[in-house]
Amino acid sequence: MKRILTAAALLAGAGAAAPLAAQDTRVGVVPGGPHPYFAAWEDAAKDATAQLDLVAEYHVPAAWDLSQQNAMIESLVGQGFNAIAVFPGDASGTNATMSELKDFGIPSVAIGGCLQAPTPAEFCLGTDVYQSAYLGTKELIEAMGGSGNIVHLTGFLVDPNTSLRIDAVQKAADEVDGVEVIQVIADIDAPEPADEKINAFLAARGAEADGMISTAWVPSVVAATALRNLGDKRIRMVAIDHDQVVLDAIRDGFVDGTMLQNPYGQAYIGAYALDLVRGGCTVKPDAPFDTTAQTDMFIDSGTAFVDASAVDTYQDTMIAVTDEIMDGFKDTYMDCPE
Repeated sequence: MKRILTAAALLAGAGAAAPLAAQDTRVGVVPGGPHPYFAAWEDAAKDATAQLDLVAEYHVPAAWDLSQQNAMIESLVGQGFNAIAVFPGDASGTNATMSELKDFGIPSVAIGGCLQAPTPAEFCLGTDVYQSAYLGTKELIEAMGGSGNIVHLTGFLVDPNTSLRIDAVQKAADEVDGVEVIQVIADIDAPEPADEKINAFLAARGAEADGMISTAWVPSVVAATALRNLGDKRIRMVAIDHDQVVLDAIRDGFVDGTMLQNPYGQAYIGAYALDLVRGGCTVKPDAPFDTTAQTDMFIDSGTAFVDASAVDTYQDTMIAVTDEIMDGFKDTYMDCPE
């Protein structure tokens, strides 16, 4: 089998396969590509370095391309990074990369998005995207008065989370008589395609839509802006994430609410967990992973619906979720040497 990462780079970075002291841990935090969602990962890496007696650094590939992500990981290993927290560039393809890392004693976790099982990753820490999209759609249907037509705005089809979100929105709509998803607009989690396709839809078919559910960051921002520009509060909307444009639109009544995620907690807890593994801990075989998620070995990093009544305190909600997971993480999920 052709190696994805070069043996020279792996050997240079791995050193010995035996567990090292905690202070020797160097975690590379690697997203799938450039995206505003991951900005909180950079903050979390800096805080983990300052607070957890390890080194964590955020490094982003130049584009959403699996080969570029693999090259980034190889470069980090060559620089001496010995643990990797990664958003999978491909739900299946990234497994091969992580398997090679494991062969050389370099542990990894999937954060933000999960890998196809079976996986060499220690676990996946991320949003239960299916549940989040399902609950967000239920909130939208309630805001619509229990009936009407929905348009679903969502992310890159290469993102392993996108198909889960599409299925969840459809399920929530199917459960209510008189509710129909009239269009799914995908591959728009970037400014240019989002602006073009959302505004084209509103111009051509906006009168048919009673509600919009966005399950990706950029279309949330673009749709909120478009509704504000139209002065349209007839179309109800539920977004995702915490961009300031979305938060302001909630305050001003153009968006009904947003489904928060916890990217900061994903990177911070991921670095902490990898440090434990480097120190000799192993994941408990009977750890209480979330069995309702669409993947194995899944830990929910938290989600919450925020409307106008709670928009000014949304950060407190996610900090509380992160603190709660951290407080019990080691005892709940890890077996560690005395």
